[in-house]
Amino acid sequence: MSAKENTFVIDAESRTPLNLAEIWEFRELLYFFAWRDIKVKYKQTFLGVTWAFIQPFLMMVVLNIFFGKMLHFPSDNLPYAVFAFTGLIIWNIFSSGVVNSGNSMITNAVIIKKNYFPRIILPLSAVIVSLFDFLVSFILFSGVLIYFRVLPDILRFFTFFPLAILIALVTTVGTGVIIGAMSIRFRDFRIVMPFVIQLLLFITPVIYPISAISNKTLYYVLSLNPMAGAISLARAALTHNPVDWTIIFISASMAVFIFIIGMLIFKKNETLISDLA
Repeated sequence: MSAKENTFVIDAESRTPLNLAEIWEFRELLYFFAWRDIKVKYKQTFLGVTWAFIQPFLMMVVLNIFFGKMLHFPSDNLPYAVFAFTGLIIWNIFSSGVVNSGNSMITNAVIIKKNYFPRIILPLSAVIVSLFDFLVSFILFSGVLIYFRVLPDILRFFTFFPLAILIALVTTVGTGVIIGAMSIRFRDFRIVMPFVIQLLLFITPVIYPISAISNKTLYYVLSLNPMAGAISLARAALTHNPVDWTIIFISASMAVFIFIIGMLIFKKNETLISDLA
């Protein structure tokens, strides 16, 4: 058999932007990266995984004191602590997932150079880590609901809340792969992104309800932020308040749009990742 017959060519251009079959083939590697990052994140910390409880809880306490008790922000008929905590745990999926995705390509540069695997696995594993943090903090969130005697309708909760998480995850993956690909070419992205995430927090209805925006034009502009729809839907899962499905549709559509654009950008830059990492 000739050497030519033993040569395998991996043509990146022939693959779809999100090759699910290939990701499934490398699923064990995806689990490995995610579990490795979870262990590294909490290894040799005094409180370990308890940090996933403490961070959103302390943030909730601070927000409740300043915005709930002192400034009396509206809270969609929920105790402000519950209102804030709901927004925070959904927001943290996005914020931690995007930042970790942006860092994933740089921190794994050595592996990228030496081994072939679908590069998309790295930002995807970073999003899984943020989802793990959400699941841990959700345990505390359940306790907060019980403490404040917020007992949502079961059917409404298990319909709206998973949909809110799905919108957040789609947005996080789309944004994360964009930042992951761009951080390889422009290292400034790693420095800028935490600052941008902080700014986005204030134009996302985390500490205030989107219903508090009286200007209709601004109201719908803010709904272009997919996380606005995700957080609003998560809060609606806890109440009997009517849902503005218009902003949910706009936010969900933007989430899908960001996801598609992210996959296309990542595919376009995938062939350069090994050289630039």
